[in-house]
Amino acid sequence: MTTSPFTIQSVQAFGYRYPLTAPVITSFGRMKDRPAVFVRVEDADGHVGWGEVWCNFPAPGAEHRARLVNEVLAPALVGFTVPEPSAAFERLTQGTSVLALQSGEAGPFAQSIAGIDLAIWDLHARRQNLALWRLLGGARRKIKVYASGINPVGSERMAEAALGRGYRALKLKIGFDPAGDCANLEALRHLVGKGLLAADVNQGWTIAQALELAPQLERFGLVWLEEPIRADRPRQEWKQLHETVHFPLAAGENIASLAGFAEVLREPVLDVVQPDIAKWGGLSACANIARDILTSGKMFCPHYLGAGIGLLASAHLLAGVGGDGLLEVDCNENPLRDRFCGPVLEVRDGMIELGDEAGLGITPDLASIAQYRMV
Repeated sequence: MTTSPFTIQSVQAFGYRYPLTAPVITSFGRMKDRPAVFVRVEDADGHVGWGEVWCNFPAPGAEHRARLVNEVLAPALVGFTVPEPSAAFERLTQGTSVLALQSGEAGPFAQSIAGIDLAIWDLHARRQNLALWRLLGGARRKIKVYASGINPVGSERMAEAALGRGYRALKLKIGFDPAGDCANLEALRHLVGKGLLAADVNQGWTIAQALELAPQLERFGLVWLEEPIRADRPRQEWKQLHETVHFPLAAGENIASLAGFAEVLREPVLDVVQPDIAKWGGLSACANIARDILTSGKMFCPHYLGAGIGLLASAHLLAGVGGDGLLEVDCNENPLRDRFCGPVLEVRDGMIELGDEAGLGITPDLASIAQYRMV
């Protein structure tokens, strides 16, 4: 396949908030609404691609990142001739590196650049008239999924609803009252039967708490325990926990460098590695990381807890690189996800099937969510 250069004509971010009736609860905070920042990139030939920026936290994060895209990053990219998709990622990353350091905002810059990168890859695939998963080298269009974001309150109801929609694997948020966590895990294990059950602590434990509490979870047959301690804790703490428990450990959404992923792939601590393409790296960095994860013998499971465009891109990445991993699909109420995730919404027996339409395969109708727009 030949890659023809293209020139960026416009880059625009659109910010939205959908108010929730019930908050999304994690061990470190609550989301009272569902934010989304969608990115539209158009080239000089009229081709358009779509991406999404991670913006869940802090509460005003979506507004901030939308302005970063529109006021800082877009002017640096308009008029740039892209020889291949990752060139735009490198241009923006290198061009803003001092500014990100000066402002202490490496995360927001990386997230905003990732969203633009996803849009450029979608545009590139549309120019090639290829589905993104095929352009990434995929051989099969079906991937496994799991229902994520199951809250500690009302977890049985959420799990039952997800299973009724076709899911066969669940992930529960824990890191709260240990007795309540265990009661919820017991209830979900009963519901899912022999299906996969994972738990996510969201970095909520100290190493002392993890060493005490994690072994108590072994009776639930967890397929993995996610971020039991902070992602930035010394590797020795992670190694100590790995040597203590007898089920897989997972992390990756809060690793934000090539060196960070290389480090965890060199050691046996993590069995499941979960980069988030809208939080750091986009497809330009994370596609190769995903392949490295598989080469290392670990499971690649893309992390995602946002709106529909980033979720759909994550599905294309998983189908593109292959492996036995599962796509994370948030099961909380969110029309900003459901209206724009295409075939990810159609779960059958724990799987979804991607189509052959060019790029991501959807053109989002932003007019349908105009009432939620805030930037």
